[in-house]
Amino acid sequence: MENEVIHDLLGYERLKIIQIPDAFNFSLDSTLLAHFTTVTKRTRRIIDLGCGNAPIPLFLSLRTKAPIIGVEIQPEIADLAFRSVEMNGLSGQITILNQDLKDIYKTLGANTFDVVTCNPPFFPIVESSNLNKNDWLTIARHEVRVRLDDVVCEAKKLLMDGGVFSMVHRAARLSDCIESFRKHNIEPKRIRFIYPKATQKEALSVLIEGRKNGNPGGLKIERSLIVLTKGNTYTKEILKIFHFPKE
Repeated sequence: MENEVIHDLLGYERLKIIQIPDAFNFSLDSTLLAHFTTVTKRTRRIIDLGCGNAPIPLFLSLRTKAPIIGVEIQPEIADLAFRSVEMNGLSGQITILNQDLKDIYKTLGANTFDVVTCNPPFFPIVESSNLNKNDWLTIARHEVRVRLDDVVCEAKKLLMDGGVFSMVHRAARLSDCIESFRKHNIEPKRIRFIYPKATQKEALSVLIEGRKNGNPGGLKIERSLIVLTKGNTYTKEILKIFHFPKE
């Protein structure tokens, strides 16, 4: 593809990712979701729904040796993901599928994953929607091909009993997320709000994790995550997540 570049995956110099500047790059949200998601020694199978150019599978490979599957509907973006995985020598651990995430359980098996992750399109389509001229970004950011409830429904079908579903979304849609989680028997267990700066009055994004058929209650609201200092540099916690040296 034209205008492709190869970047280090943030501060992890041994991992590379293929991107298209000004057209398709992985986001801060993907990085934070990969760090937030619960992965343990017992985790045996992971799937990332709507994986883009595979930042979440690549980040998760730093935390586990478990097999990881990334599902991406856009052929050009799935190709970026496939080649990024191949370039890093991770084809034995990470598999990229160019398919619609809806009903992917029919291909991969129901009730077979310990962990499902997703950084879904944030914005519902309404008459006032300001759609991006770039089709790749429109599909990634707006609910054109898949809605929030579709994602949660698919996660429920894929997860083993007791498995976890981790997602990042706009904080303004947290009530929608919780409603959909519970509708599909995924009990919310962890929430962490993301603020651009400590001075911001409202959170911009939220990380939420639930457990399939988990017992009701026991929701933990974790300490808020602040991205930038007053001087517009990354906070120490963000630098640690990015694996960058402290400024």
